[in-house]
Amino acid sequence: MEYLIFGAVLAAIVLLLFLNGYADYRRQEKKFINRLHTEYGSLPPKEYTQQRMERIARYFERHKKGCYIDDITWNDLAMDQVFWQMNHTFSAAGEEYLYYLLRSPCGEAEELRKRETIIAYFQSHEKERVRCQYLFSRLGDTGKFSIYDYLDYLDQLGVRSNLKHYLAMGAVAVGIASLFVNLPMGLMLLVLCFVFNILSYFREKSEIDPYITSFSYIFRLMNLAGELCKVRVPVLEGEWERLRACAAGLGRFQTGAFLLMSPSRMSGSSNPLDMLLDYLRMLLHLDLIKFNHMLSEVRKHTKEIDSMLEDVGMTESMIAIGAFRAAHPDFCLPEFTDEMMIEAADFYHPLLQEPVKNTISVRKCVLITGSNASGKSTFLKTVALNQILAQTVHTCMASSYRAGFFRICTSMSLRDDLQGGDSYYMVEIKALKRIMDELYREGLPVLCFVDEVLRGTNTVERIAASTQILKSFSAAPCLCFAATHDIELTHLLAEEYDNYHFEEEITGNDITFSYRLMEGRAATRNAIRLLKIMGYQEDMIQKAEQMANRFLANGRWDVLTE
Repeated sequence: MEYLIFGAVLAAIVLLLFLNGYADYRRQEKKFINRLHTEYGSLPPKEYTQQRMERIARYFERHKKGCYIDDITWNDLAMDQVFWQMNHTFSAAGEEYLYYLLRSPCGEAEELRKRETIIAYFQSHEKERVRCQYLFSRLGDTGKFSIYDYLDYLDQLGVRSNLKHYLAMGAVAVGIASLFVNLPMGLMLLVLCFVFNILSYFREKSEIDPYITSFSYIFRLMNLAGELCKVRVPVLEGEWERLRACAAGLGRFQTGAFLLMSPSRMSGSSNPLDMLLDYLRMLLHLDLIKFNHMLSEVRKHTKEIDSMLEDVGMTESMIAIGAFRAAHPDFCLPEFTDEMMIEAADFYHPLLQEPVKNTISVRKCVLITGSNASGKSTFLKTVALNQILAQTVHTCMASSYRAGFFRICTSMSLRDDLQGGDSYYMVEIKALKRIMDELYREGLPVLCFVDEVLRGTNTVERIAASTQILKSFSAAPCLCFAATHDIELTHLLAEEYDNYHFEEEITGNDITFSYRLMEGRAATRNAIRLLKIMGYQEDMIQKAEQMANRFLANGRWDVLTE
């Protein structure tokens, strides 16, 4: 009787622990779903290490084709930070696809309209959005590496056969049978089988364990596909049907997967059932056999896995874009035209805390002048970014935005290549050459942005070479935005480029910038006056002013002797 009471108490404690754990899980789930309702547009906390960014870029690297944002342009425009601000995703598939989307500008209005239909649907259907986001959160991450890293490395496993594992199972069966013929010999044979099977098990287990993460992700992906297809989203009927078909094709992958995918596998659990299964795995190699079956299925159905990742990633990306819009209500939908032009009203950069909005309408190349720190570079980045956003996420930071379709490239935030041994000037002319090469390729016209053309060389050669380079841009199917301190270029390129500028205001020992774009060339200089504000010697500043004024008056430099 005492044993029965003790057993009942123990069972009650286990049951209470289970119920408490389940209740806690449900509370956390309810809290998360409530956040999805109330914090739409707020970013989930994430840490972006270099390793994580390399993993996120893998889908893009695997699928990039045609026109895409190259590394120079991506880094010039600080697009990693833009991506971080837009990354309202919960799964690796979603954030990898969103990154791919931002690096792959679309040149087809129909495709962008389709994306808009999906974005708008989830913006206006909160119940479906929250359900999908919850499912994406259960799909989760892939750890240090992308699923594509694992898929690429599958070939390194070579051809794998289960014959040796079946022989190991057969040896155990023979050992057990021999017990009934000759007990001492049977025991010896059985012990030898156990030792051999266990040693060979751990040797092979260490080879396959790194791939369990990818199989686990594919397993969750298949479960997600089944759950997603239960969410009624009319604008995604085609994608849902494709998910069903791909998941059905991988049906054998799931059968018996618990042998390999169980969280308690070889975990040292004290649960008697888990311990029994672990011993069976070691002696009979059940999970190794299942791994080879699953490996075979993955190899046969790589295209289906890729298709599922695309559909899932695309869907979550569209939801993330809607959340990005909720965080930036001053956005508009772009309009596209066949003309090579840009018309933008009240546009701004989303990374700025208090951006100054500008308006522009251009149908020819643009030359921007202005003093240091007046806003030239930021303006170039703002135009370039909004064109990328228009052609990728169908969203612009403006009150209105109308433009043609372009291939987009920049030459802005360059630096010396110490490892490659290139000077700044060499890095710069290589960056400009890649833009010039784009001019002669078939496809969309080029939209390029150049900040301080050839700043890495002397004034005479800089102005001469810059004039010819910028003229070649204007003569091609290209819309070029260039910023410069060289006022001479505004005269030399007066026929080819429209002139705009930024101004500053200096009052006493203070300088302020409006960051407002103005028509015409700049008429002010502030480099020497800034020296005064920063406390440089007065006599040095006066002589510098005199030298500059004499040069502007007679076109040559005179060295002051006094």
